[in-house]
Amino acid sequence: MAVITIVGAGMMGSALAFPARENKHEVRVVGTHLDREFIDGCIKNNRHPKFEKDFPDGIKFYQIEQLKEAIEGSDVIIGGVSSFGVEWFADNVLPVIPEDIPVLTVTKGLMNTPEGKLLTYPDVWREKLNSIGKNISLNAIGGPCTSYELVAHDQTEVAFCGDDIKTLAYLKELMQTDYYHISITTDVTGIESAVALKNGYALGIALTIGLNQKIFGNDELHFNSQAAVFGQASKEMYKLLEFQNALTLDNLCVGVGDLYVTVYGGRTRLVGILLGKGLDIDQAKAELNGVTLESLVVAERVAKAVKLNIKKGILKEEDFPLLLHIDEILSDKKDVNIPWEKFTFVKGE
Repeated sequence: MAVITIVGAGMMGSALAFPARENKHEVRVVGTHLDREFIDGCIKNNRHPKFEKDFPDGIKFYQIEQLKEAIEGSDVIIGGVSSFGVEWFADNVLPVIPEDIPVLTVTKGLMNTPEGKLLTYPDVWREKLNSIGKNISLNAIGGPCTSYELVAHDQTEVAFCGDDIKTLAYLKELMQTDYYHISITTDVTGIESAVALKNGYALGIALTIGLNQKIFGNDELHFNSQAAVFGQASKEMYKLLEFQNALTLDNLCVGVGDLYVTVYGGRTRLVGILLGKGLDIDQAKAELNGVTLESLVVAERVAKAVKLNIKKGILKEEDFPLLLHIDEILSDKKDVNIPWEKFTFVKGE
């Protein structure tokens, strides 16, 4: 039995408590400073307020002030913060983790630099660790997995990525179940880029749902347009993974799977539909009443990096018509006008 401490009581971090505890490990869930009510509710009811199923018996819950107590004796730390908590995790959690405890993060996203690079969150955390003279094994989870379906034991396949294959094998052994299936790879950049890139592209696909609802009403389902944008999204993700120097195109499969899941559920779908119906981004955000939209941040960061590299001549504008249109909608509040003809191609001699 191992001791697994999850820092961050959001939906995905909390969902991972299920396979971890069902595998008979001691599981500790630590809330961030934003999770106080969640933790109080979990202590009282043994259920996350967003789930319809109780936690497995025996999970221990801690407030953030008890972080050091919760980490003591742990074998693995799982980072369960959202992308908005990346810097907070770097400043407040990484410094107190002993170097012999590996970290496994569920946080998906990329950071753009002024030079036009796209950094994975493990890259960002590695820079922080280097600045304080620490060396911790940083690993991450990517792939199509919604928290509530993991809790429901729907069959789920993900990838664990990190620098050391033995550490990844150990993490897989701790977490895999008969419904949670895990591939392992040392291509951190590839996996983390793929699952982050899908955010903006899922928004693009959801635009077509809103457009069709605007034209035909909510009762008719139309899939041709969704499929067309899905195909273009896959092509652009392929180009961006090449730009990121992903080691294998298996990562595209992970990212496309995650793209599919995101299109059919979650907050990105909702905002995309609202934009497709004719709302601008400010109106869509107001309609969703403060819902956290990590996908918008990632899309804007990727677009900034792509535009800078187009200016440098490293990337080609014609390879990214969908991403650039999404950026126009988000950054310039332009109307949705999907550039269909730019998705077509001519092949032959």
